[in-house]
Amino acid sequence: MDAEFGLNHTSNEKDSEEELQESLSLLSQLGPDALLTMILRKCPSQRSAEDLEVIYEELLHVKAAAHLSTSVRKELAAVLVFESHAKAGAVLFSQGEKGTSWYIIWKGSVNVITHGKGLVTTLHEGEDFGQLALLNDAPRAATIILREDNCHFLRVDKQDFIRILKDVEANTVRLEEHGKTVLVLENRTEWAQQGGAGNSKYTVMSGTPEKILEHLLETIKLDSNANDSIDPCVSDFLLTHKVFMPTSQLCAALQLHYQAELSEGSEQEKASYILSTKQKVVKLIGQWVALYGLLLKEDPIALDSLERLKTEVAGDFRLFSVLKEQFRERRRTKVLENGYQTLSRNQPFDWFSNCEEPVGRLQPIRAQDKVLYEIYRPDNKPLTLMLPVNTSVKDVMSAIVKPGGDHILVKMNSMGERAQLKLDANAVYTALGLNERLFICSSSQAEKLMPLKEQQGPERGTTDLLEQMGSKDIANELTNYDWELFTAMHEVELVYYIFGRHKFPGAITANLERFVRRFNEVQYWVVTELCICGDLVKRAILLKKFIKIAAVLKEQKNLNSFFAVMFGLSNSAVHRLYKTWERIPSKTKRIYCAYERLMDPSRNHRAYRLAVAKLGPPYIPFMPLLLKDMTFINDGNPNYVDKLVNFEKVRMIAKTVKIVRGCRSQPYVPSSPQRGLADRMFLEAPSTRISTYSELSLPLRSPSSIRNYIQNLKVIDNQRRLTQLSRTIER
Repeated sequence: MDAEFGLNHTSNEKDSEEELQESLSLLSQLGPDALLTMILRKCPSQRSAEDLEVIYEELLHVKAAAHLSTSVRKELAAVLVFESHAKAGAVLFSQGEKGTSWYIIWKGSVNVITHGKGLVTTLHEGEDFGQLALLNDAPRAATIILREDNCHFLRVDKQDFIRILKDVEANTVRLEEHGKTVLVLENRTEWAQQGGAGNSKYTVMSGTPEKILEHLLETIKLDSNANDSIDPCVSDFLLTHKVFMPTSQLCAALQLHYQAELSEGSEQEKASYILSTKQKVVKLIGQWVALYGLLLKEDPIALDSLERLKTEVAGDFRLFSVLKEQFRERRRTKVLENGYQTLSRNQPFDWFSNCEEPVGRLQPIRAQDKVLYEIYRPDNKPLTLMLPVNTSVKDVMSAIVKPGGDHILVKMNSMGERAQLKLDANAVYTALGLNERLFICSSSQAEKLMPLKEQQGPERGTTDLLEQMGSKDIANELTNYDWELFTAMHEVELVYYIFGRHKFPGAITANLERFVRRFNEVQYWVVTELCICGDLVKRAILLKKFIKIAAVLKEQKNLNSFFAVMFGLSNSAVHRLYKTWERIPSKTKRIYCAYERLMDPSRNHRAYRLAVAKLGPPYIPFMPLLLKDMTFINDGNPNYVDKLVNFEKVRMIAKTVKIVRGCRSQPYVPSSPQRGLADRMFLEAPSTRISTYSELSLPLRSPSSIRNYIQNLKVIDNQRRLTQLSRTIER
């Protein structure tokens, strides 16, 4: 058994050293907050370019600034003033006063009070007030009173507010066709590394899909060896195009650009224009293929269009020769930046030549794949049938019951909560949540349905089994399995998931849903095992084991399972087990408390974001927070502005999607058996073992046995039942 099971206290000298390390760790977490506050307290004119970048990055996660353009946020970073008030009840300004500033709540909350109505609402961290009076040059419409002590605000004074609005308008260029605006560009100055000056550049703010595509094609540069990188806006467009430009529309537009000709100019100019335009289209399509891979092959519209273009490219001798020349220096490179490989003399042109099938144990779920649907009748007897992932509810029911009846398909969770599924909903089986099941019944039978016994979760825990397994071995298998799930998911699934899968015909989010479900499964596994273990001593050992598993997961940069374990440990049913927590060594408690600080949701999970900023790939991000960020962006920004695609929103969505791509930009290598930081943190004096290993228990420690256990967790996800179990073992 691991030495981790010892509950003895270490020497005072060792404890002092560990406390010093933990104090330094805490200071490193508090340091960035102190730095930000120091920057905000500076006079705006004294802030450096680095200071402005720090403030700008912070504004990206502030609710009040979510709808603002990049340029406005950058201008705000240069003029924001830090303002603090010590006492609750203080009046910030009164109704009827002249408006002089716009406020964003940085810390704390305020009450909004109006004459005649009294308290209208309460505003919290990240929300704003006072903007209306500045826009309309009108008196204050309400009185603002501090609701708590020590409130902090970010203030923008009226003169700066008005100037920023004017600057934005002055730097905006609108292109019109037939009297209608079709493209809005903004002249932005990128901050230089030193000083405030930078390079001027026009970037898309909004436009029609066709005009945005045309502008992006114009920005693609061509040189002799194609080593130049493509503007990130191109990949932003391609990753999100289905939101505003269906594949059929994109393919048609690309075909038109590929065949475009100059109406005026010399024959040489016309030939040069045609060749250049074709190269740009080929390069953009190469980026499209690089981003989507084999997913494009599964899209019949995209595949048909690409096949036709491939034939045209291969038949254009001049273009074909240029492409071969451009990539001569890359002949030995297996995968190229732009998605298509070097062409040798006898090698046919193929868009997908560098796309490879995943090699992991776990294959991605494809839209055409058939999965085993398990659907229960009212008598709890299952019906099983193989159907494609994307099968609609209507087709599922047609395969089970005769048409014309009053049958409905219902999903139900372990708490007995039911939801009738719409006939046009699809891929419902892979979208089921943890411990959810499908039931087929008549409308009158739906209210009488009860959860299955298997939905209730296990009655006995696996403490004895976990006792035989090392913490690091468990964490290793958790991370190995998470990487399989994570790599099976294509990042574009996030876009489908946030905007609604039903809006994208043929699209699936099954791999993302499987990964999110895994987070919930690991979280409730921790709670289940602790609340179902009746022996206090074993439960304390198990609690400490889970904390060490969290430590190893963090060390392995598996933040998704790290947070899943931590969420499980902070669950109310576990948190109330005071007798169990009392038996945990003080050092282990300090480690747990340090990890708890990473879970702090204040300032939009700033502690987590600062920790992630220091990580390099490969790592597994905290997926629920990424989805929350994308939902925040989607809900706070319209898809269209004046009937034009809101490309600022596209850029923000794509930036989050690219985080997933960045996490996987380096290959994951399973951890070595060498002693890591987590082992040193938990190294303690030898202790009396609770049980001893027999030869029969050795197979339980094998990677295959641990892997099998980790991939088949049985959990209770009914919070009410978990609380009852918790109260049973510790009253």
